[in-house]
Amino acid sequence: MTEVVQAGLWGLVAGSALLLGAAVGFGVRVPPKVIATVMAFGAGVLLSAVSFELVGEAYDQAGLAPAALGTLAGAVLYTGGNLWLARRGARHRKRSGHRRDRAQPSEAQQGGSGAALALGALLDGVPESAVIGVSLLDGGAVSLVTVAAVFISNVPEGLSSSAGMRAAGRGKGYVFGVWGAIAAASTVSAVLGYTVVGGFSPAVIAAVTAVAAGAIFAMVADTMIPEAFEDAHLAIGLVTVSGFLVSFALSHA
Repeated sequence: MTEVVQAGLWGLVAGSALLLGAAVGFGVRVPPKVIATVMAFGAGVLLSAVSFELVGEAYDQAGLAPAALGTLAGAVLYTGGNLWLARRGARHRKRSGHRRDRAQPSEAQQGGSGAALALGALLDGVPESAVIGVSLLDGGAVSLVTVAAVFISNVPEGLSSSAGMRAAGRGKGYVFGVWGAIAAASTVSAVLGYTVVGGFSPAVIAAVTAVAAGAIFAMVADTMIPEAFEDAHLAIGLVTVSGFLVSFALSHA
C-alpha cells in the first residue's frame, strides 16, 4: 500500500468518528452532562497530542522560532476564520442546544447559518486531518497517537454539534450530509498534507505542523472547553486531565 493511500485511509478513519458521534447525537437524547464529560475528555486528549506530537515535533525539527511562530500563526488564522463564521451563525456550532441562549440558530432565525455551520465544521476538521498526512513524512509510518487523538476528540464533536443541529430544527439529511462531507474532506486533507507538504524542507514542514497545532489549540479553547464547562464545570479539570494523560501514555508507549 502506497503512503499516499495510507494517508487517505487514516484521514478517513479519523474523520469517520464525526459520523459516529453524529449518529449518536442525532438519534439518541444524550444527557447534557454526558456530552460535556466526553467533550472535556476529548479536549484533554487533543491538548496532549498537540503538545507532544505536533509542537514538540516542530521544535525538534526546526527549533523554537519556527515552532513558536507557526503555532501563533495557526491560532491567528483559526481565530480570524472563526470570528468571520461566528457573525454568520456558527458561533455555537459545537453546542448541544439544551441552553437557548447558547444554541445554534435555525435557518429561519439567521439565514445562511446552515452554510456557516458546515464551513465551521470544515475549519475545525482540516488542520487535524492534515497533520495525519504530515506525520507520515517522518519515517513512513503514521503517528497512531495523532490518529487516536483526532478520532477520540471527533466523537464528542460530532455528538454535541449534531444534537445542537437537531435542536435547531435541521433534518437528518443536512446533519449527515455535513459530517459525511467533512469525513471526505478529512481524507483529502490527509492526502494533501502528505503530498504537498512533503515537497518542502524540514523547516517548512515543521512550520506547517506548528500552524496546524496552533489552529487545533485555538479550536479546543474556543469551542470544546466552553461546551464542556457548561454542564460539567465541577469536574471538567479532572476529566480533561484524564484525557491528557491517556494521550500522553499512548505517545510514550
